[in-house]
Amino acid sequence: MDGQSTNNKEEYSRWCQEQPDLPVFMEPWWLDAVCAGKQWDVLLCRNERTGAILAAMPYMLRKRLGMRYVIMPQMTQTGGIRFDKTLRNADGTVWDKETELRACREFAQQLEEMKLGYYYQQYNPESPAPAIMKTLGFKTKERVTYRLEDLSDLDKVIDGFSRNKKRQLQKALSLHAEFGMSAEQFYRWHEHCLAEKKKKISYTREFLLVLERKTSRSKRSEIVSICNADGEVYAAAFVVWSNKVMHYLIAAQDDKHGDSGAMALLVLECIKLARKKGLIFDFEGSMIRGVANHFKQFGAKAVKYESVHRYYKWWMAPVLWIYQLMTYRQR
Repeated sequence: MDGQSTNNKEEYSRWCQEQPDLPVFMEPWWLDAVCAGKQWDVLLCRNERTGAILAAMPYMLRKRLGMRYVIMPQMTQTGGIRFDKTLRNADGTVWDKETELRACREFAQQLEEMKLGYYYQQYNPESPAPAIMKTLGFKTKERVTYRLEDLSDLDKVIDGFSRNKKRQLQKALSLHAEFGMSAEQFYRWHEHCLAEKKKKISYTREFLLVLERKTSRSKRSEIVSICNADGEVYAAAFVVWSNKVMHYLIAAQDDKHGDSGAMALLVLECIKLARKKGLIFDFEGSMIRGVANHFKQFGAKAVKYESVHRYYKWWMAPVLWIYQLMTYRQR
């Protein structure tokens, strides 16, 4: 990495410390964790007079098939362009439209200069940037996550659960939540649960250990498990959070106990943890209908966000499609 790139990352790290409500997925330590063994960097748009950062675009760069391309890191829901706090109103909307447009144009030009074959990022729900990027030749696609935004009244939250989820909670009365399961234990347990279904885990042990170390060091993660009286784990989840939102990042259950109500209790315990910290609870998607229906049964509301992409080489579309198909079949 050249000196300019290093300086950009150092400046970005300092800038992030001054940004309220920065999504956890845009934190430098998060990018260090999810991009371990890979390359991440950041594009900056500066004030022409003072040199102050007006907007930033952190990204992960991959090099495969003889082509350079930008994609989202593993386990990372959103990223894209983040505008400086001085350009935003109290509700997060950007008031300086001229600077917003200039920043997007600069980022589009910088991406062009990187000689990419493909660009893809998912932007935060509140970001006004996708609409601007679309006018600059990028394609956008609407995506959905599910959130519980007001957890102040827990009884009201539970009242919003479906009859099915309430019934599952009744089944789980003999179970209890535990906190502090190690990342190593979580990984081995999750791997075993999937092996029972003849499925392979989608992330590596090393990935989770690095992620857990980085997030716990910043006091931004917890592993919640649901156990019986003998300590046997029925379900567990790895959650991470920013100053504003808790994300239900990785969750699984032992299918031997699929009718125990453990998953419903797991979600409730994670919601309680988010409430204790004064956070919004984000279920992390999904665009899959069955998973989305599961989340909606907890009273979660759909929150839209957008992905932004561009093919710089026309033949990258079929090549990436074939590569993704082969990767999926290997799993």
